[in-house]
Amino acid sequence: MTENILQVKNLVKYFPVSHSILARVMRRTALQVHAVDDVSLTIAKNETLGLVGESGSGKTTFGRTVLMLERRTSGTITFQDQTISEMKGDELRAFRKKMQIVFQDPYSSLDPRTRVNDIIAEPLRAFGTRKDAEKETVKRVATAVNLPIDGLSRFPHEFSGGQRQRIAIARAMVLEPQFIVLDEPTSALDSSVQAQILNLLRKMQEQLGLTYLLITHNVGVVRYMANRMTVMYCGKLVEMGSTREVLEQPLHPYTVALISSIPQPDPTKRVKTMPVTGEVPSAVNPPRGCRFNPRCRHVQDKCRVIEPALREILPGHWAACHFAEEFISMDLPPQSQKSSSPPSKTLPRAG
Repeated sequence: MTENILQVKNLVKYFPVSHSILARVMRRTALQVHAVDDVSLTIAKNETLGLVGESGSGKTTFGRTVLMLERRTSGTITFQDQTISEMKGDELRAFRKKMQIVFQDPYSSLDPRTRVNDIIAEPLRAFGTRKDAEKETVKRVATAVNLPIDGLSRFPHEFSGGQRQRIAIARAMVLEPQFIVLDEPTSALDSSVQAQILNLLRKMQEQLGLTYLLITHNVGVVRYMANRMTVMYCGKLVEMGSTREVLEQPLHPYTVALISSIPQPDPTKRVKTMPVTGEVPSAVNPPRGCRFNPRCRHVQDKCRVIEPALREILPGHWAACHFAEEFISMDLPPQSQKSSSPPSKTLPRAG
């Protein structure tokens, strides 16, 4: 049986919307942004779980809340059989060594006034690592991510975008964590550099036995990196399963539209597209019933009233759609599970 390193159950994260003084005087009901709404999932040890969805779906908030960088509204987060969602202070701080994050933009996530050596060493200093051990660890990690040792005394602006992302990865790896959230790790990079970073992440996962939560809007990146994938829409999980099964046989209309938006490299091949119309609904006032119903081509009255549960339609393949069984026989362009080569181009944002 596969050991789960992370278990999230009924996770909810709401952000309050600030009220005017008049609204407070009139005691109006406080509005909230439903960023993450009742999400449950598990991640196995040494696995890469891809989290896909368009901008504003709650992916980044979910990743930050799992790491306790954002305090949850409700729900439980269990890491290595310990409930970290109840932890505070020094007890939570001890777990920081085991869980790290690589942020989306390497241009803004690195302090421009700090030398690269100090950026990588900062987590070590936070946990009181000896000076001699710190120096050797920084050199070892920098070498592992292919950073020039003689350039560690320079500032981030003296490096290219790909090198800056390697600095961010080195900072996350320096404490030898077991679980890493990769928040759009290649979105700010050009295609050739994307391939280098993805290959580096796969190599380090194999060597160190790491577990990844890969947050991205790029289905090609998920196809190359992830063992399993889950699709998020407006704060809710709408589909989850092995990467190959979800891409080859999607069971939710949003996933169908997401996959059909992927450009095909063969210009002679005609592909049936299923574009999504309309806009992403407000997270402050999400639609009743299925949150995708205002944009769904297959919507029925039931969808507008009853919220579908995330249920197992096929073995290991879950979908939150009242009529998911109808998508089993739908003809879609085939997508492979985990390509042997990285995506050759950056895909556009779905939707």
